[in-house]
Amino acid sequence: MAKSTQDLLTRMADLGEEALNKLPSVPGGNRLMDMVHQSRTRLDEVQKRLRGLDVLEQRVDKLERRLAKLETAATTKKAAAKKAATPAKKPAAAKKPAA
Repeated sequence: MAKSTQDLLTRMADLGEEALNKLPSVPGGNRLMDMVHQSRTRLDEVQKRLRGLDVLEQRVDKLERRLAKLETAATTKKAAAKKAATPAKKPAAAKKPAA
């Protein structure tokens, strides 16, 4: 059974190669082959750009963490400064009930 499967796959691969070899002789086949080659080149370029995005994402994450630290430090300093700047509140005087 394994031999017949291998033979089938070999035959399919051979047929595919034959079809690719005959493609330029078919009308419009050259244009199709050119498009295939161009798409391959474009895919390679896209892959290179996507690899570069990982580095940029890491830089953005690092900057976001730094910004978060700075923001929390600034808010805690402001809160501490407000506490020190505001005088102690006097207790409210008891209001007389209206008759």
